[in-house]
Order: sequence, then structure tokens, then C-alpha cells
Amino acid sequence: MQKGRPLIAQSDQSLLLDAHDPSFDEARAELSAFATLEKSPEHMHSYRLDALSLWNAASAGLSADEVVAALSRWSRYELPPSLASGVRETMSRFGRLVLGPGPEPGLLSLRCADPYVRRELDAHKKLGKFLSPDGDGFLVRLTDRGTVKRELIKIGWPAMDAAPLVDGDPHDIRLRDQRPNGQIFGLRPYQEDAVKAFVGQGGRGTGYGVIVMPCGAGKTVVGMAAMAALGRKTLIITTNVAAVHQWIDELLDKTDLSADDIGEYTGSAKNVRPVTVATYQVLTWRPDKDADFPHFELFRRERWGLIIYDEVHLLPAPVFRVVAEIQAIRRLGLTATLIREDGLEEDVFSLIGPKRYDVPWKDLEAKGFIAEAFCREIRVPLPDAERLRYIGAGQRDRHRLAAENPVKERALRDILDNHREDLILVIGQFLDQLRKLAKALNAPLITGQTPNAERERLYREFREGHIHVLVVSKVANFAIDLPDASVAIQVSGTFGSRQEEAQRLGRILRPKARNSHFYSIVTRYTVEEEFADNRRRFLTEQGYRYTIEAWEEGEWEPTL
Repeated sequence: MQKGRPLIAQSDQSLLLDAHDPSFDEARAELSAFATLEKSPEHMHSYRLDALSLWNAASAGLSADEVVAALSRWSRYELPPSLASGVRETMSRFGRLVLGPGPEPGLLSLRCADPYVRRELDAHKKLGKFLSPDGDGFLVRLTDRGTVKRELIKIGWPAMDAAPLVDGDPHDIRLRDQRPNGQIFGLRPYQEDAVKAFVGQGGRGTGYGVIVMPCGAGKTVVGMAAMAALGRKTLIITTNVAAVHQWIDELLDKTDLSADDIGEYTGSAKNVRPVTVATYQVLTWRPDKDADFPHFELFRRERWGLIIYDEVHLLPAPVFRVVAEIQAIRRLGLTATLIREDGLEEDVFSLIGPKRYDVPWKDLEAKGFIAEAFCREIRVPLPDAERLRYIGAGQRDRHRLAAENPVKERALRDILDNHREDLILVIGQFLDQLRKLAKALNAPLITGQTPNAERERLYREFREGHIHVLVVSKVANFAIDLPDASVAIQVSGTFGSRQEEAQRLGRILRPKARNSHFYSIVTRYTVEEEFADNRRRFLTEQGYRYTIEAWEEGEWEPTL
């Protein structure tokens, strides 16, 4: 074994990186350009050389020889021949198809020098209706640009998109050096790196893609810095009205934009301004399932220079359709995790763009940019009467019975007693359960039915410390800024969703004086344990320590 070579590369295209090697940081920085991080526990981080990660590297200008050389440079052992050949074969597919300007407005040219690949595309039933043969390639209608890119990804021939992006209308946006409250404001080093990765230096492929950062790391700030770098009219789309108002507050606090520059486009307001913040819900609303989406016109009615998709991992399927049509506009996706439970990561890659920047959660925690978090699963028994009902129930009813286990309330009270000085979020999936808990705890409840004005009042009082316990439904999974929350207690969830787990943990990761604690209360010997195993694997893959504790009334001793 050689020191200073922390990588073990294997023939199945998996990579192991020794976190204790002195060259770990340098090797990891290089690997992140072409490999997908899968797990980052304490000792060995694991990566995979998948097609998307290698095509992403190729789109950023890396060659297969450079990737293989980097692997060889850091590898403790000789590279398996199949790994190097696999990298070269996969990356060779990128760039054989080049999408560029067409012979006339409204058309693009898809060039392909390989006659066998041309024949394959010509014979493909789904692609055929979008491609018109033209010399050594095809003509593509401008409105089909995204659809064609998506279908090409699916058959393993990613197109290099060299067609120009429109500039959109200019609108000067500058970040403040000093906020209105007198605090000095500046970008953190990793935020600057993220903006540079997206905006680039005018090279190929810049101006569209995804930035991945944990909740609490300042993705909104990165979005605003990208807006300032481009200086164009911007459409921002986010998850709910509360998130819209948070974006507007952040823009007023950290940029020189005035209230007259910023529009809100939601169910209750339809103001379009040089910077407009909308919700996915209003854009995907339609009078009935056969009608068109009337608010999609918002994408087309203005000369936008940038569209920001907040929480891009939640991008609704109907919005993918319109994103496919407007590929000439610069596009920035922001997310804490690119995991989609529906498996549409390839659509995000082809329509929003490749991942431009990713930073591991534990790195930011180690540097103090996000809070240190302790994750605990508390397993509680199911009462005998409920267990008999559980045994005779179907799978979906079993999930509900386990989730609404009445013993969870007593365990919840024990946890609350041990965190009397903290601001606490109690998060769950089922409204009946949450209503009972809110009443028992004499705590306010926020659900999707809570009016927006009431939600924002409760969030404000929680931030100010007037409310110490807030019960929230899954509306709190997304884009809620509660920086002083230090405890989250999950009483029920969505079938073991890793995406949901990342969002809920993110609610307590803002840096603060005290550590953060994330609890999941799970019913023992039920399907909830299976779902919890899936979530636990995700958190341990991110590098978090995760303990499992059995709760018995009068006997539980928390390990704080």
C-alpha cells in the first residue's frame, strides 16, 4: 500500500476513498468532477462512475484520458482494465451528437458524423417524429430542443448542446456589502465556487445546471449571486407561498433591488416584475385535467434571462414539459439532494442541466457553516389492542396504524422534557395524528390548510422565541427558514422517503450556538422499521451518526 493514495478503484466502477488518508481532501475534490458520491460515512466514502457523472464531466470539458489519469494518480492499486475502458467508452458517447444553430430561425441542427448512430436515431420510433434528416445530421424544431435531449439521454447518446442561449432583458442586480440591519454581508468561499461553476467563464455548457448544497448552506444566496453575475430579468419558482415570501425578503435584505423590482406570482397575487417569484402550484394549476395550464404563459410572456428552480428535486412533471420548450433560457436548479423517488434524475440532467457543484454535508459541518446534528431513532411498542388490528390489516392500513401509534405521544413528551431550552419542530405525515398531538401539547399546528398569513405569523413567532414547540405537516419539508430550530422530532413520514429525510433534517442545520438533534419515533416490529431503515441508510451515507434506542415508559434514558 502506498501512502498518499487514498483511492481503491474496482472493476464494477465503484470507488472507495479512505477518509483518513492525508491526501483525502485533494483526491475527493478531483473525484467530485466526474464521479457520483453515494455514501460518506466515517471511514470510507464510496463513489460510482455512472453515465450521468461521466457525461457531466465531459460537458465540463474533461476528457476520458484526464479522468483515467486522475484515477491512476490516486489509486493504491493498478486500475482494473475494464474500469478504464468503461470510462473511455461511456465518455466517448458525449460529443458525437452536437446540437447547434440551424439554417433558419426556429430550427436547430443536430450534427452526427457517425453513420451508424444516425441510422439508429432515424430508426428510433419516439425520436423519429422530432428529427428531419439533413445531410450528416437532422433538423430539430427549437421548441423540441429539450424533448430531443431527454430522449437522446434515454438511449445513451447525450447531445452536446452548443446552441446559443438568449440573453433576455437586462436588469442590474447587485449584492449588498452591508445589510439594512448593519451586518456585513459576503459570500462564503464555497458559495463563490458554486456561482463560478454555474456562470463559468463563457465556456461551453455554462449558464444551465444544478447546484447541490445541504439545507442551511445558503442556496438562496447562491441563486442571488448568480442573478447578480448575469444581470438579467429573472423568474424564480419555488415550493409554496411561504417560500415565495422568504425569497422576496432575502432579495430585499441582501440585494439592491427595491420592492418595485420584485413581483409575487401566486394564487393570491399575479404581479410580474423584472424579478418575479412564483410557486410550482400556481404554474401547474388548470381548471380540469383536460385543460391547458394557463399560467405556463408566464414562462413565455417576458424575455427572461434566467429561471431559478428552487428545490429542483421536486420539479413537477408538467413543468418538465415547459422546461423542455424553453431550453434557450439560462436555467439554475437549487437542491439539497438530487434524489427523486420517481427516478427522474435523468430528466433534471437533460432539461435543467448537469450538476455543476456539490459539497458534502459533513464538510460544511466541520467548518461550522451548518450545525452539527445528532440523529436518533426511538423505537416504541404498539399496544396489544392496536397490534391485533395491525396483524389483520392490509399494507397501507398497517403503515397508518403504526404511524399513529398512541404510545408515540408519551415518548414525544419525554423528548420534549429533555429539550426545554430548545426551539422544537414536531413533524408528521397524518393530519389526524398531528391535530391530536398539537392539542395534547397545547402547541400551534401548521398544515396545508393553514392560511398563508397565519403560517407566516406562527413562523415569525417561532423564530422570535415566543413559541417553543411548533407542530407541522409535510409543508415544513420545503424551503422554510427557521434558523434557530435545534430539535426536529419526526412522528410519521412518507414510506421511507430519502428525499423527505434530507429536507426534514435540513430544517435544523442552520449554524447556531447549540447542537441540533433529529429524532424519529418509530413503532417497533412494524413496517415503520423497514421504512426507517431506508431513511437511516441515507443519513449514514451522508456521514451522520445514527443511534437506535428502545423506549419503555419510565425506563428510557436519553443519550444527549
